[in-house]
Amino acid sequence: MRPLEDGPGTGKDPQEGNDSRMAWEAPPRLVRALGETAPAGDDWLARLPAAAEEAAARRGLTVERVRVPGGRSSLVLLVRRPDGTPAVLKLAPPRARPESERAALAHWAGLGAVQLLEDGAQDGALLLERLHPDVSVRSLPEAKALLEAAGTLRRLWVEPPAGHAFETVAERTGRQAAAMQTTAGAEPEVAPLVESALAAREELLAAPPEERLLHGTFRQSKVLSGERMPWLAVGPDPVVGESAFDLARLVRDRVEDLIAQPAGAATTRRRIKRLAESLEVDQDRLRGWTLFRAVESGVRALRVGRPTDAELLLEFAGWL
Repeated sequence: MRPLEDGPGTGKDPQEGNDSRMAWEAPPRLVRALGETAPAGDDWLARLPAAAEEAAARRGLTVERVRVPGGRSSLVLLVRRPDGTPAVLKLAPPRARPESERAALAHWAGLGAVQLLEDGAQDGALLLERLHPDVSVRSLPEAKALLEAAGTLRRLWVEPPAGHAFETVAERTGRQAAAMQTTAGAEPEVAPLVESALAAREELLAAPPEERLLHGTFRQSKVLSGERMPWLAVGPDPVVGESAFDLARLVRDRVEDLIAQPAGAATTRRRIKRLAESLEVDQDRLRGWTLFRAVESGVRALRVGRPTDAELLLEFAGWL
């Protein structure tokens, strides 16, 4: 969703982003991603232009621009508050659990994560501190990126609030396991990997260690440069469970580079060992969750018609 009038030579002042007459369109990446998961009859994207205008107006925000290409589950608007300070307005469909994100950010209170700037909004939009959206940990050399990302992740692993309503790792992976089994039934070639991943999950859940509040979708691109702190996490899909589940997604970061390396499998094993030791996580549990999460992502990519992504992820999983 971006201002159509803001092209070069139009004379349009980009600071006039909250003009209610402005025409909008959703970023293509958001449209594609939500199209893969939208239930029948869902009209969130169709209602998004009006919802964004209303959310900005309700807060007295000036819209500078839409973050493009942006995320795969939400619209991100770069805005200014009434006093001129920069901020971000984020809108996501209910199935992306924005209220769960709000609760996690409130609990972290800016320690390791982007700061929530308002409490209790009734429209589902999140008003957040402005980071540097074009500067993520992924821009660093690989070894440095892993070090900084791991340090950021460690700060997020705190005791969940009493009486929390966050989804647990067992609940989330239970839903995912059911979908994996369905796909494996239709795609026999992935059945052996799915069977291994499901067996790993069962073993890991049989004796879980201490539970923590987790980011849920952590990777290098979710760690942005900030002013308060050098690096801050964004875009959580929070879940409560063991730390190894969160760290597992970081293991396969830059998977396309790993697959391209002749020694990719050995590099992956070294990465697991290094991350497990640096964050005091059991290495076998980290390997097990890395396997489950890679297979789940690969099978899901296959299911929604992304065969190239599926091939990379399933080849990576085969190394584990």
